[in-house]
Amino acid sequence: MEQLTNLKAILHSKRANIYYLEKCRVMQNGGRVVYLTEQKKGKSYWNIPIANTTVILLGTGTSITQAAMRMLASAGVMVGFCGGGGTPLLAATEVEWLSPQSEYRPTEYIQGWMSFWFDEDKRLEVGKYFQHSRIEFLQKVWGKDRDLHQEGFYADDADIQQALTKSLVKIEKCSDVTNLLLTEAQLTKTLYKVAANRTKQTDFVRDFDNVDDANAFLNHGNYLAYGLAATTLWVLGIPHGFAVMHGKTRRGALVFDVADLVKDALILPWAFICAKERLAEQEFRQQCILNFTQHKALDFMFDVVKKMSLEGHQL
Repeated sequence: MEQLTNLKAILHSKRANIYYLEKCRVMQNGGRVVYLTEQKKGKSYWNIPIANTTVILLGTGTSITQAAMRMLASAGVMVGFCGGGGTPLLAATEVEWLSPQSEYRPTEYIQGWMSFWFDEDKRLEVGKYFQHSRIEFLQKVWGKDRDLHQEGFYADDADIQQALTKSLVKIEKCSDVTNLLLTEAQLTKTLYKVAANRTKQTDFVRDFDNVDDANAFLNHGNYLAYGLAATTLWVLGIPHGFAVMHGKTRRGALVFDVADLVKDALILPWAFICAKERLAEQEFRQQCILNFTQHKALDFMFDVVKKMSLEGHQL
């Protein structure tokens, strides 16, 4: 038990690493989890510091051993199989997550979540809280991030302020989840236009199947955010099916709700910026992970979900 405790010594909300692996084998070697790559000069082993890792995405040409999976589960690392570039292998909008198993996770958060979830009106209010939190987070990030400012993204620019204010008014008027989802989509669509204009990509059209850099980066970055969301929910012990906004027939829908808290603020602008700079996929991924760390994305997700778990029934 001492080893398991040490593996979880770093809180999930404070962990820094997300891995996307291709054409390698993940295994246990000498009490560590490593991935093995084969090169012309021979084989190379690379260590994965699992105690400081939240998510591992296994892309094309990967395999994982049972022993490695056992250690990852002990450390509470979320593992997902996906296609090339982080795009899911089986569906365009869902990652099949392998949840680490533990019988000793907290129960207070799922019990709190259930205290409001069966009430449609309260579920709508929690959905609105998520949307308010999402916009506040964007204003905070875009208001202080100097790198974004250098690229022309300012939270107090007229077009951005107008879009956010208009969305906040619409959110309050939403009488059901369908309208709330539509309002969310409209804001994101407007932000796509803002980002495209700032980066001189005026011919951009959002298409999940498109192969241009901006669309590919959006897909890739979004799935990194889904990994953080899945980790948040696993740590708090809340099953992914108890969504407040996204489709109630989709088992992983709550992952999308939580990921949306940070996607517009941290993924959207950098997908366009990195596409303009013609950066490689790995460079974009590193930028996303840096954003998650600098702006404490996991902390923010935990705070919102915990607050609604404990206070959602009072809305």
